[in-house]
Amino acid sequence: MIYNDFQGLKLSALGMGNMRLPVLDGDDNRIDFDAAKEMIVYCMTSGINYYDTAYGYHGGNSELVIGELLKDYDRNSFYLASKFPGYDLSNMPRVEEIFEEQLKKCQVDFFDFYMFHNVCEMNIDEYLNPEYGIFDYLIEQKRNGRIRHLGFSTHGNMECITRFLEAYGEHMEFGQLELNYFDYRFQDAKGKVELLDRWNIPVWVMEPVRGGQLASLSPEATAKLKQARPDEDVPAWAFRFLQTIPSVTVTLSGMSDMEQLKANIHTYEENRPLEKAEMELILGIADEMISETTVPCTGCHYCVSKCPKDLDIPFLLKQYNEAMVSGSGDFIASMALSSVDADKQPECCIGCHSCEKVCPQTIKISEELNRFAKKLGR
Repeated sequence: MIYNDFQGLKLSALGMGNMRLPVLDGDDNRIDFDAAKEMIVYCMTSGINYYDTAYGYHGGNSELVIGELLKDYDRNSFYLASKFPGYDLSNMPRVEEIFEEQLKKCQVDFFDFYMFHNVCEMNIDEYLNPEYGIFDYLIEQKRNGRIRHLGFSTHGNMECITRFLEAYGEHMEFGQLELNYFDYRFQDAKGKVELLDRWNIPVWVMEPVRGGQLASLSPEATAKLKQARPDEDVPAWAFRFLQTIPSVTVTLSGMSDMEQLKANIHTYEENRPLEKAEMELILGIADEMISETTVPCTGCHYCVSKCPKDLDIPFLLKQYNEAMVSGSGDFIASMALSSVDADKQPECCIGCHSCEKVCPQTIKISEELNRFAKKLGR
């Protein structure tokens, strides 16, 4: 197992994400305890020492199961991470109650790593609102030693992350990003890494294979990768990509069975970053995947001046593209849209086609927004 340095600690470069544990009868709320135990035992014996869970994973049961599975190990032999569930705005006034509950569920006296969970457009105002006292309470727990390292996770856009960092950045010790070769340009994950670099905040990675989307590629793409590295499996390319980015410290993989776990641990037996040509190859494959399912909006905003409903069409099309390519549903798009007024949503398009007359890319905007609204169930 490869280890990376973090403030005097040796963290396994591959961390065990506990959002996609094996379940019974396809019910995400019913974790298969015996199968999960087998995986955690294998993790511990194979050198993984970083375990990530959260309040809402598996309907609230991930923390319970991980707490039960790790309680038999020396507390100094693993690092446990959890998060404050700000993705649900009703939780904002409950930070103390929830934090105490999490410690009990995980059967620990402290969290090695703790995060503001999913900082995004939907909740940034609430996270920054001093009336809820979330930041003050978590800083107090850090002073008391009940949080050893404080950070944040985010699926938000650059503006949102920048606002958060301008408020709390000097206190953030790590930032967890959705980072993979697909999102490097598509979600501007590259720009987000560079933003954290400017703040000297090391990067934790979530969704390294984009919910499994990058674990299996088209025959054409697979052939290109095999030609470049005959001994490397397709999923390993996603991890080698991350090994190429200097500020990446921990990569979390939500492994759901022993086959995935063993394959990923095998990958992390050595560090094999991509060469320049290999990086161009993998990003080119991502560009091809994106172009097959997205509309080519360049954000020129010509359309906006012609829209009688004053819709932010480039923004809506960006969220449409996210929803179209996502292998894990449209939750990122839905979160972004939650920050938009009800009269500016995709279903508010009246189909007048005025925008299409000035679109340099000749996008059939009204059709795409109608399709987007239907995908969202509206």
